[in-house]
Amino acid sequence: MPLPAGRDQMLERSSSRPDDAKSNPRTLAHGGELAVTLQSQADARGELIGTAPTDDETNRKNMALLIQLRWTAVVGQIVTIGVVHFGLGIALPLERMGAVIGALVLLNVSSLVWVRHRAAITNNELLVALMLDVAALTAQLYLSGGATNPFTSLFLLQVTLGAVLLDARSTWSLVALTCASFVWLTLAYRPLDLPPNPISETYSLTVTGMLLGFVLNAVLLVVFVTRINRNLRERDAHLAALRQHAAEQDHIVRMGLLASGAAHELGTPLASLSVILSDWRRMPDLAADQELAEDLAEMETSLQRCKSIVTGILVSAGEARGEGSSPTTVTAFVTALVEEWRDARSARTLYFVNTFGEDVAIVSDVALKQVIFNVLDNAYEVSREWVELVAEREGDNLVLAISDRGPGFAPEMLAQLGKPYQSSKGRAGGGLGLFLVVNVVRKLGGSVTAENHRKRGATVRLTLPLATLAIGGNFDA
Repeated sequence: MPLPAGRDQMLERSSSRPDDAKSNPRTLAHGGELAVTLQSQADARGELIGTAPTDDETNRKNMALLIQLRWTAVVGQIVTIGVVHFGLGIALPLERMGAVIGALVLLNVSSLVWVRHRAAITNNELLVALMLDVAALTAQLYLSGGATNPFTSLFLLQVTLGAVLLDARSTWSLVALTCASFVWLTLAYRPLDLPPNPISETYSLTVTGMLLGFVLNAVLLVVFVTRINRNLRERDAHLAALRQHAAEQDHIVRMGLLASGAAHELGTPLASLSVILSDWRRMPDLAADQELAEDLAEMETSLQRCKSIVTGILVSAGEARGEGSSPTTVTAFVTALVEEWRDARSARTLYFVNTFGEDVAIVSDVALKQVIFNVLDNAYEVSREWVELVAEREGDNLVLAISDRGPGFAPEMLAQLGKPYQSSKGRAGGGLGLFLVVNVVRKLGGSVTAENHRKRGATVRLTLPLATLAIGGNFDA
């Protein structure tokens, strides 16, 4: 189609505009501000992860296990002393051994109160607790035969627990204490007056005691070391999750910088095109051509759509936040969102069901709207004949359930929901949409879940706290 006279002049005028973002100081300023903002957020997240109280919580759990082990020792000592003194007829200093047991009970009660008021449990405090247990065991062995008592094998239980719970230096300190205690028990102890062996002619009381000590040692080791390892695994899993979250946040920072830079660079040429189209529409020759005028109107509509997308990117990246937020209600927000999505996609197969109940005032935000649009787009892409959006309330949460009749999610995608580059579409770089959805919703304090239907289709549920969405809430997505 031949262009009207004056086109060259208009192109020269538009080409003289600084359409290169690198030559635009305003663009560079915006990009720099966003870079600083996003990087500072990333640094803050790094500091938060670095100071996460995972070790403190694990030490608290392990201290609770040591307290439980001490209660077990109290019960075991009472039973053993009763059997030996009254059952086997071996005289024991009941008052002094009872005093040791009383000291253990007092220590345990004090430890329970102390742990409740402690903000953190350190490695040295665990070491002190184990040393006190070694001291109590040494005292009981001193009163019941010293090194000749077969229950000296319980020293290995303390050493093993120390190797699992403490750092290397503290563990060797505990080893030194147990060795010194054992050597001291060979030199100083209260001997036992053993009666003739009443159990059998083959096994002496010492061998029987060694057997009982071995069984007790093995059982306690399995029970408590297994539970301690479970605590350590939970800590490691939590740290791994924090590292993964930090990596995902860093990915978002990089994507935000890229998106903001691209949006700024596109802003100037889109503005130039808008001026050119506006000039063309005012030309008499073009205004007289009805078909050409309609084409120009459609071009202007598409151009406005592109500018709206660019603005949405900038708003979601953190710029011009005030322009993207406005007071509304849950029903009005979701209803307007559904209508806008239908109009933009020319799709009438989206069915909206509102069971939220009594309306609640919230803040409408572009970032949240883009998140919901993303999930709707994914559902519409695989199920053009039917997509359903259900808005409901669960306690203090807004739940948006988006269902389709597509092929559903692959099992590996459900297992790694929200991880980047997890996509069934086979496109390079795919899978970022759901990744961004999960991270934006998570920053709002919510969660995203997905499940496949029995026959066909899938449902993605966005759970959003109303306290975060409410006017005056923290809504920095």
